Amino acid sequence: MERDNVVGYQQRGRALDSDEIDLIELFQSLWQQKLLIIAFTVVATLAAAAFAFLSTPEYETKSGVLPPRLSDIGGYNLGRSEAALDQFTVSDVYAVFKTNLLSGALKRTFFREIYLPAVPADEHSGAQDKLWEGFNKTLTIKPPDIKNKPDFYEVTVAHESPVLAAEWVNLYIDMAAKKTERDMQENVLTEIAVRAQVLERQINALRLTAQKRREDRIVRLREALVVAEAIGFDDPQVVAGKIPADGDLTQFIDGNLMYMRGAKAIRAELAVLEKRGNDDPFISDLRDLENQLDFLKQIDVNPDDVSVFTLDSRAEVPETPVKPNKKMILILGIILGGMVGVFAALIRGMFKKRKMQVG
Repeated sequence: MERDNVVGYQQRGRALDSDEIDLIELFQSLWQQKLLIIAFTVVATLAAAAFAFLSTPEYETKSGVLPPRLSDIGGYNLGRSEAALDQFTVSDVYAVFKTNLLSGALKRTFFREIYLPAVPADEHSGAQDKLWEGFNKTLTIKPPDIKNKPDFYEVTVAHESPVLAAEWVNLYIDMAAKKTERDMQENVLTEIAVRAQVLERQINALRLTAQKRREDRIVRLREALVVAEAIGFDDPQVVAGKIPADGDLTQFIDGNLMYMRGAKAIRAELAVLEKRGNDDPFISDLRDLENQLDFLKQIDVNPDDVSVFTLDSRAEVPETPVKPNKKMILILGIILGGMVGVFAALIRGMFKKRKMQVG
Protein backbone atom coordinates (compact mmCIF):
# COMPACT_ATOMS: atom_id res chain seq x y z
CA MET A 1 0.00 0.00 0.00
CA GLU A 2 2.74 2.42 0.93
CA ARG A 3 4.62 1.42 -2.20
CA ASP A 4 1.65 2.33 -4.39
CA ASN A 5 1.39 5.74 -2.73
CA VAL A 6 5.07 6.38 -3.34
CA VAL A 7 4.70 5.43 -6.99
CA GLY A 8 1.68 7.76 -7.34
CA TYR A 9 3.57 10.69 -5.84
CA GLN A 10 6.49 10.06 -8.19
CA GLN A 11 4.22 9.96 -11.24
CA ARG A 12 2.48 13.22 -10.26
CA GLY A 13 5.86 14.83 -9.70
CA ARG A 14 7.07 13.79 -13.13
CA ALA A 15 3.80 15.12 -14.65
CA LEU A 16 4.28 18.48 -12.93
CA ASP A 17 7.88 18.60 -14.10
CA SER A 18 6.69 17.77 -17.62
CA ASP A 19 4.07 20.56 -17.51
CA GLU A 20 6.65 23.06 -16.30
CA ILE A 21 9.01 21.98 -19.04
CA ASP A 22 6.23 22.23 -21.67
CA LEU A 23 5.23 25.69 -20.44
CA ILE A 24 8.81 26.89 -20.54
CA GLU A 25 9.21 25.44 -24.02
CA LEU A 26 6.01 27.19 -25.07
CA PHE A 27 7.26 30.58 -23.94
CA GLN A 28 10.63 29.94 -25.52
CA SER A 29 8.95 28.98 -28.81
CA LEU A 30 6.82 32.13 -28.77
CA TRP A 31 9.85 34.29 -27.93
CA GLN A 32 11.79 32.80 -30.80
CA GLN A 33 8.92 33.78 -33.11
CA LYS A 34 8.34 37.20 -31.64
CA LEU A 35 8.98 38.82 -35.01
CA LEU A 36 6.13 36.82 -36.51
CA ILE A 37 3.78 37.87 -33.70
CA ILE A 38 4.88 41.49 -34.03
CA ALA A 39 4.38 41.32 -37.79
CA PHE A 40 0.80 40.08 -37.45
CA THR A 41 0.09 42.69 -34.78
CA VAL A 42 1.49 45.50 -36.93
CA VAL A 43 -0.45 44.36 -40.00
CA ALA A 44 -3.71 44.09 -38.06
CA THR A 45 -3.13 47.46 -36.42
CA LEU A 46 -2.41 49.10 -39.77
CA ALA A 47 -5.56 47.54 -41.24
CA ALA A 48 -7.62 48.76 -38.27
CA ALA A 49 -6.07 52.23 -38.56
CA ALA A 50 -6.84 52.34 -42.28
CA PHE A 51 -10.43 51.37 -41.60
CA ALA A 52 -10.78 53.84 -38.75
CA PHE A 53 -9.28 56.83 -40.57
CA LEU A 54 -10.50 56.12 -44.10
CA SER A 55 -14.10 55.12 -43.28
CA THR A 56 -16.75 57.76 -43.83
CA PRO A 57 -17.61 59.24 -40.43
CA GLU A 58 -21.21 59.11 -39.24
CA TYR A 59 -22.74 61.88 -37.16
CA GLU A 60 -25.78 61.60 -34.92
CA THR A 61 -28.10 64.23 -33.53
CA LYS A 62 -31.46 64.11 -31.81
CA SER A 63 -34.37 66.20 -30.61
CA GLY A 64 -36.97 65.53 -27.93
CA VAL A 65 -40.65 66.47 -27.83
CA LEU A 66 -43.16 66.73 -24.97
CA PRO A 67 -46.89 67.53 -24.69
CA PRO A 68 -47.92 71.15 -25.30
CA ARG A 69 -48.84 73.46 -22.46
CA LEU A 70 -52.47 74.32 -21.82
CA SER A 71 -51.86 77.86 -23.05
CA ASP A 72 -50.41 76.50 -26.31
CA ILE A 73 -53.73 74.96 -27.37
CA GLY A 74 -55.96 77.79 -26.15
CA GLY A 75 -56.63 78.91 -29.73
CA TYR A 76 -58.37 75.64 -30.52
CA ASN A 77 -60.88 76.19 -27.67
CA LEU A 78 -61.94 79.74 -28.51
CA GLY A 79 -65.74 79.90 -28.48
CA ARG A 80 -66.22 76.16 -28.05
CA SER A 81 -67.94 76.37 -24.67
CA GLU A 82 -70.27 79.12 -25.96
CA ALA A 83 -71.09 76.92 -28.96
CA ALA A 84 -71.84 73.93 -26.71
CA LEU A 85 -68.80 72.02 -28.00
CA ASP A 86 -66.42 70.00 -25.82
CA GLN A 87 -63.07 71.68 -25.29
CA PHE A 88 -59.85 70.06 -26.49
CA THR A 89 -57.45 68.91 -23.80
CA VAL A 90 -53.65 68.73 -23.94
CA SER A 91 -53.92 64.95 -24.21
CA ASP A 92 -56.31 65.23 -27.15
CA VAL A 93 -53.99 67.46 -29.15
CA TYR A 94 -50.78 65.58 -28.23
CA ALA A 95 -52.42 62.27 -29.15
CA VAL A 96 -52.93 63.54 -32.70
CA PHE A 97 -49.32 64.75 -32.82
CA LYS A 98 -47.97 61.40 -31.57
CA THR A 99 -50.02 59.55 -34.16
CA ASN A 100 -48.51 61.65 -36.94
CA LEU A 101 -44.99 61.49 -35.50
CA LEU A 102 -45.08 57.69 -35.49
CA SER A 103 -47.14 57.18 -38.63
CA GLY A 104 -45.75 55.23 -41.54
CA ALA A 105 -47.42 57.65 -43.93
CA LEU A 106 -45.34 60.59 -42.70
CA LYS A 107 -42.14 58.53 -42.83
CA ARG A 108 -42.98 57.49 -46.39
CA THR A 109 -43.53 61.12 -47.35
CA PHE A 110 -40.21 62.13 -45.78
CA PHE A 111 -38.49 59.17 -47.45
CA ARG A 112 -39.87 60.09 -50.87
CA GLU A 113 -39.53 63.89 -50.72
CA ILE A 114 -36.43 64.43 -48.56
CA TYR A 115 -34.35 61.27 -48.20
CA LEU A 116 -34.34 59.90 -51.76
CA PRO A 117 -33.25 63.18 -53.41
CA ALA A 118 -30.21 63.20 -51.06
CA VAL A 119 -29.18 59.63 -51.95
CA PRO A 120 -26.25 59.42 -54.44
CA ALA A 121 -27.28 58.72 -58.02
CA ASP A 122 -25.51 55.36 -58.15
CA GLU A 123 -27.47 54.17 -55.10
CA HIS A 124 -30.76 55.77 -56.12
CA SER A 125 -31.35 53.15 -58.80
CA GLY A 126 -31.12 50.31 -56.26
CA ALA A 127 -33.98 48.33 -54.82
CA GLN A 128 -36.50 50.54 -53.03
CA ASP A 129 -36.90 48.12 -50.15
CA LYS A 130 -33.16 48.31 -49.45
CA LEU A 131 -33.26 52.09 -49.55
CA TRP A 132 -36.27 52.06 -47.23
CA GLU A 133 -34.41 49.76 -44.85
CA GLY A 134 -31.44 52.12 -44.85
CA PHE A 135 -33.72 55.08 -44.22
CA ASN A 136 -35.26 53.38 -41.18
CA LYS A 137 -31.77 52.97 -39.77
CA THR A 138 -30.98 56.61 -40.52
CA LEU A 139 -34.09 58.11 -38.93
CA THR A 140 -35.38 56.51 -35.74
CA ILE A 141 -37.91 57.49 -33.10
CA LYS A 142 -37.15 56.36 -29.59
CA PRO A 143 -40.25 55.30 -27.63
CA PRO A 144 -40.82 56.93 -24.25
CA ASP A 145 -39.76 55.63 -20.90
CA ILE A 146 -43.19 54.65 -19.59
CA LYS A 147 -42.11 54.83 -15.95
CA ASN A 148 -40.11 58.09 -15.92
CA LYS A 149 -41.08 60.04 -19.07
CA PRO A 150 -44.24 58.51 -20.52
CA ASP A 151 -44.78 61.31 -23.06
CA PHE A 152 -41.19 62.05 -24.09
CA TYR A 153 -40.33 61.03 -27.66
CA GLU A 154 -36.88 61.41 -29.21
CA VAL A 155 -36.22 61.71 -32.96
CA THR A 156 -32.70 60.70 -33.99
CA VAL A 157 -30.90 60.92 -37.35
CA ALA A 158 -27.50 59.33 -38.06
CA HIS A 159 -25.88 60.54 -41.28
CA GLU A 160 -22.48 61.20 -42.80
CA SER A 161 -23.40 64.87 -43.15
CA PRO A 162 -23.78 66.56 -39.74
CA VAL A 163 -25.69 69.46 -41.31
CA LEU A 164 -28.20 67.17 -42.97
CA ALA A 165 -28.59 65.15 -39.77
CA ALA A 166 -29.66 68.21 -37.76
CA GLU A 167 -31.77 69.57 -40.62
CA TRP A 168 -33.66 66.29 -41.06
CA VAL A 169 -34.49 65.91 -37.38
CA ASN A 170 -35.96 69.40 -37.16
CA LEU A 171 -37.70 69.06 -40.52
CA TYR A 172 -39.34 65.76 -39.61
CA ILE A 173 -40.72 67.18 -36.36
CA ASP A 174 -41.97 70.27 -38.22
CA MET A 175 -43.70 68.04 -40.78
CA ALA A 176 -45.44 66.10 -37.99
CA ALA A 177 -46.50 69.39 -36.35
CA LYS A 178 -47.92 70.84 -39.59
CA LYS A 179 -49.78 67.61 -40.31
CA THR A 180 -51.23 67.75 -36.80
CA GLU A 181 -52.30 71.36 -37.24
CA ARG A 182 -54.10 70.42 -40.46
CA ASP A 183 -55.76 67.50 -38.72
CA MET A 184 -56.85 69.69 -35.83
CA GLN A 185 -58.24 72.23 -38.28
CA GLU A 186 -60.20 69.47 -40.00
CA ASN A 187 -61.48 68.26 -36.62
CA VAL A 188 -62.65 71.75 -35.71
CA LEU A 189 -64.25 72.25 -39.10
CA THR A 190 -66.03 68.92 -38.90
CA GLU A 191 -67.39 69.58 -35.41
CA ILE A 192 -68.51 73.07 -36.39
CA ALA A 193 -70.14 71.75 -39.56
CA VAL A 194 -72.01 69.06 -37.62
CA ARG A 195 -73.12 71.51 -34.93
CA ALA A 196 -74.16 74.08 -37.57
CA GLN A 197 -76.12 71.41 -39.43
CA VAL A 198 -77.99 70.54 -36.25
CA LEU A 199 -78.81 74.21 -35.62
CA GLU A 200 -79.94 74.73 -39.21
CA ARG A 201 -82.26 71.74 -38.95
CA GLN A 202 -83.70 73.09 -35.71
CA ILE A 203 -84.24 76.49 -37.32
CA ASN A 204 -85.87 74.96 -40.38
CA ALA A 205 -88.08 72.79 -38.18
CA LEU A 206 -89.22 75.84 -36.17
CA ARG A 207 -90.01 77.78 -39.35
CA LEU A 208 -91.93 74.87 -40.84
CA THR A 209 -93.87 74.41 -37.62
CA ALA A 210 -94.68 78.13 -37.48
CA GLN A 211 -95.89 78.07 -41.07
CA LYS A 212 -98.14 75.08 -40.41
CA ARG A 213 -99.53 76.72 -37.29
CA ARG A 214 -100.29 79.88 -39.27
CA GLU A 215 -102.02 77.84 -41.95
CA ASP A 216 -104.00 75.96 -39.31
CA ARG A 217 -105.11 79.23 -37.72
CA ILE A 218 -106.23 80.59 -41.08
CA VAL A 219 -108.43 77.52 -41.53
CA ARG A 220 -109.96 77.97 -38.05
CA LEU A 221 -110.50 81.69 -38.63
CA ARG A 222 -112.27 81.04 -41.93
CA GLU A 223 -114.64 78.59 -40.27
CA ALA A 224 -115.24 81.01 -37.41
CA LEU A 225 -115.96 83.78 -39.97
CA VAL A 226 -118.59 81.61 -41.62
CA VAL A 227 -120.27 81.03 -38.27
CA ALA A 228 -120.07 84.71 -37.23
CA GLU A 229 -121.57 85.89 -40.51
CA ALA A 230 -124.27 83.23 -40.35
CA ILE A 231 -125.51 84.32 -36.91
CA GLY A 232 -124.91 88.01 -37.54
CA PHE A 233 -122.05 88.59 -35.08
CA ASP A 234 -120.20 91.52 -36.60
CA ASP A 235 -118.68 92.82 -33.36
CA PRO A 236 -117.15 90.94 -30.41
CA GLN A 237 -119.76 89.33 -28.18
CA VAL A 238 -118.26 90.24 -24.81
CA VAL A 239 -120.36 91.67 -22.00
CA ALA A 240 -118.85 94.91 -20.72
CA GLY A 241 -117.31 94.62 -17.27
CA LYS A 242 -117.15 90.87 -17.35
CA ILE A 243 -113.81 89.08 -17.83
CA PRO A 244 -114.11 85.54 -19.23
CA ALA A 245 -112.61 82.71 -17.28
CA ASP A 246 -109.30 81.28 -18.46
CA GLY A 247 -110.95 78.35 -20.22
CA ASP A 248 -113.56 80.57 -21.85
CA LEU A 249 -110.91 83.07 -22.94
CA THR A 250 -108.91 80.32 -24.64
CA GLN A 251 -111.99 79.13 -26.49
CA PHE A 252 -112.85 82.74 -27.35
CA ILE A 253 -109.47 83.47 -28.91
CA ASP A 254 -108.43 80.19 -30.42
CA GLY A 255 -111.17 77.60 -29.90
CA ASN A 256 -114.78 76.76 -30.61
CA LEU A 257 -115.99 80.21 -29.47
CA MET A 258 -113.74 82.07 -31.89
CA TYR A 259 -116.79 83.21 -33.89
CA MET A 260 -117.83 85.33 -30.89
CA ARG A 261 -114.95 87.69 -31.66
CA GLY A 262 -117.07 89.01 -34.47
CA ALA A 263 -116.68 89.06 -38.21
CA LYS A 264 -114.70 92.33 -38.28
CA ALA A 265 -111.93 91.08 -36.01
CA ILE A 266 -111.79 87.71 -37.74
CA ARG A 267 -111.51 89.31 -41.22
CA ALA A 268 -108.77 91.65 -40.01
CA GLU A 269 -106.66 88.81 -38.57
CA LEU A 270 -107.25 86.69 -41.67
CA ALA A 271 -106.02 89.48 -43.90
CA VAL A 272 -102.86 89.89 -41.83
CA LEU A 273 -102.10 86.16 -41.67
CA GLU A 274 -102.70 85.60 -45.39
CA LYS A 275 -100.35 88.48 -46.30
CA ARG A 276 -97.62 87.44 -43.87
CA GLY A 277 -94.56 86.21 -45.76
CA ASN A 278 -92.23 85.55 -42.83
CA ASP A 279 -93.03 83.95 -39.50
CA ASP A 280 -89.58 84.51 -37.97
CA PRO A 281 -90.58 87.41 -35.66
CA PHE A 282 -93.21 85.16 -34.07
CA ILE A 283 -90.91 82.18 -33.33
CA SER A 284 -89.72 82.53 -29.73
CA ASP A 285 -86.49 80.42 -29.83
CA LEU A 286 -85.46 81.29 -33.36
CA ARG A 287 -83.19 84.24 -32.63
CA ASP A 288 -81.20 82.34 -30.00
CA LEU A 289 -80.54 79.53 -32.46
CA GLU A 290 -79.58 82.00 -35.18
CA ASN A 291 -77.14 83.70 -32.80
CA GLN A 292 -75.51 80.34 -32.04
CA LEU A 293 -75.26 79.58 -35.75
CA ASP A 294 -73.68 82.96 -36.52
CA PHE A 295 -71.26 82.50 -33.64
CA LEU A 296 -70.17 79.10 -34.98
CA LYS A 297 -69.47 80.55 -38.41
CA GLN A 298 -67.20 83.19 -36.86
CA ILE A 299 -65.01 80.73 -34.93
CA ASP A 300 -61.43 80.89 -36.21
CA VAL A 301 -60.61 77.41 -37.52
CA ASN A 302 -56.97 78.33 -38.21
CA PRO A 303 -55.88 80.08 -35.02
CA ASP A 304 -52.49 81.68 -34.62
CA ASP A 305 -50.11 81.19 -31.72
CA VAL A 306 -50.97 77.55 -31.16
CA SER A 307 -48.55 74.67 -30.68
CA VAL A 308 -49.29 70.95 -30.75
CA PHE A 309 -46.13 69.96 -28.84
CA THR A 310 -43.35 71.34 -26.66
CA LEU A 311 -39.83 71.18 -28.05
CA ASP A 312 -37.54 69.86 -25.34
CA SER A 313 -34.36 70.42 -27.35
CA ARG A 314 -33.84 71.39 -30.96
CA ALA A 315 -31.34 69.30 -32.93
CA GLU A 316 -27.93 70.96 -33.26
CA VAL A 317 -25.24 70.26 -35.86
CA PRO A 318 -22.95 67.62 -34.26
CA GLU A 319 -19.19 68.11 -34.35
CA THR A 320 -17.93 64.70 -33.21
CA PRO A 321 -18.78 61.57 -35.22
CA VAL A 322 -20.23 58.58 -33.42
CA LYS A 323 -18.80 56.16 -35.99
CA PRO A 324 -16.17 54.91 -36.47
CA ASN A 325 -14.80 54.79 -32.91
CA LYS A 326 -11.13 55.13 -33.87
CA LYS A 327 -9.71 54.44 -30.42
CA MET A 328 -11.76 51.28 -29.98
CA ILE A 329 -10.96 50.04 -33.49
CA LEU A 330 -7.22 50.51 -32.94
CA ILE A 331 -7.34 48.67 -29.62
CA LEU A 332 -9.30 45.82 -31.17
CA GLY A 333 -6.84 45.73 -34.08
CA ILE A 334 -3.86 45.39 -31.72
CA ILE A 335 -5.57 42.69 -29.65
CA LEU A 336 -6.78 40.75 -32.68
CA GLY A 337 -3.39 41.03 -34.43
CA GLY A 338 -1.59 39.80 -31.32
CA MET A 339 -3.97 36.88 -30.93
CA VAL A 340 -3.62 35.86 -34.57
CA GLY A 341 0.20 36.23 -34.31
CA VAL A 342 0.34 34.01 -31.23
CA PHE A 343 -1.88 31.42 -32.88
CA ALA A 344 0.29 31.44 -36.03
CA ALA A 345 3.44 31.10 -33.88
CA LEU A 346 1.96 28.12 -32.03
CA ILE A 347 1.03 26.38 -35.26
CA ARG A 348 4.47 27.07 -36.71
CA GLY A 349 6.20 25.82 -33.52
CA MET A 350 4.11 22.65 -33.53
CA PHE A 351 5.10 21.85 -37.09
CA LYS A 352 8.78 22.50 -36.33
CA LYS A 353 8.69 20.21 -33.28
CA ARG A 354 7.01 17.41 -35.23
CA LYS A 355 9.50 17.78 -38.05
CA MET A 356 12.38 17.47 -35.61
CA GLN A 357 10.86 14.38 -34.01
CA VAL A 358 10.37 12.70 -37.40
CA GLY A 359 13.89 13.64 -38.52
